[in-house]
Amino acid sequence: MDPLPPYTAVVLAGGKAARLGGRPKPQLEVGGRTMLAAVLEAVADASRRVVVGPPQQVPADVVLVREHPPGGGPVAALRAGLPSVTTDVVALLAGDLPFLTAALVTDLRRELTGDGVLVVDDTGRDQLLLGVWRTTALRAVVADTAGPTSLRKVFAPLTVRRVRPHVPPGSLPPWTDCDTPAELARARALADGRDADRRPPPAEVRDAELPPPSLLPRFQQPVSG
Repeated sequence: MDPLPPYTAVVLAGGKAARLGGRPKPQLEVGGRTMLAAVLEAVADASRRVVVGPPQQVPADVVLVREHPPGGGPVAALRAGLPSVTTDVVALLAGDLPFLTAALVTDLRRELTGDGVLVVDDTGRDQLLLGVWRTTALRAVVADTAGPTSLRKVFAPLTVRRVRPHVPPGSLPPWTDCDTPAELARARALADGRDADRRPPPAEVRDAELPPPSLLPRFQQPVSG
């Protein structure tokens, strides 16, 4: 089998989670590590790892850049991350995927045809921030964008391959994110080996770690996957 070409990982990790108290969601912990750390570990073999978002804790070898305007959404974040990409292939990922694996990223790289390949979830929805792309294709579609726009609209002209990963029984799928206190508690329970459907989250999760939601807007737009 021919070796896969090198790739760069661009991870969108900006904004605040309104329903989780307005805190930076990628910095919330699941399974003893932040969700951002889980994503960065899944792309540890990348030639370069780029995190787009506000100042936050990242490994020393990770490039941290900021989108303009700050909080401007995933298209602005993608535009900010692409100048740091030096490879022909780029993995574009959300920073809040605690169950992302290196094996899935490798599978996506292997399945890359046309302009890109992305994951489709069990409802048939494209996960736009869980895919691998030709760098030239992404640069072309963001070159003429101006002002707020959706990632789905920007990606519409691209030739995209869609894959639906196998999800083993009893596990959460790799596209799982944590938008609500209940989803966060379930993810933590599963990561800790507890039965997330039968056992309630610990009191410290329910009380101390989950303040009332704020009204701050989310970084990710609903269409961003």
